[in-house]
Amino acid sequence: MKKLLLLLMCSTLLNCYQTQRHCNDFNTGHFYSEVYINEVLYKSEFTRTNKTQVEIYNGKIDSSLVRWINDCEVVFKTIHPKNMADQKDIHLKILTTTDSSYTYEYSYVGDTKKQKGIAYKIK
Repeated sequence: MKKLLLLLMCSTLLNCYQTQRHCNDFNTGHFYSEVYINEVLYKSEFTRTNKTQVEIYNGKIDSSLVRWINDCEVVFKTIHPKNMADQKDIHLKILTTTDSSYTYEYSYVGDTKKQKGIAYKIK
């Protein structure tokens, strides 16, 4: 009986724990991002407003429209797509936050393969 009570108390405490996410702190601003894809590190810098995101990657500028689904999930739509891949919307979900960064996962909308990355707030 004591073991059952202890098990019940432990499971109750573990189920109450949730990761704190302060996603609103990262909805707008200037950021630096790092993503590993096939063991290669990709870096970019971007500025996000309530309506757009402008990203600089390898010296190229890419602009997207921003549509927040909720405080922690956003969909990006490329403004001037140059190929078929650019025409696909990207879904990004903030998984965890710190005071100056957030960890995220992203994929093309409807795709099950997700990539993870981290973004650091610059300003």
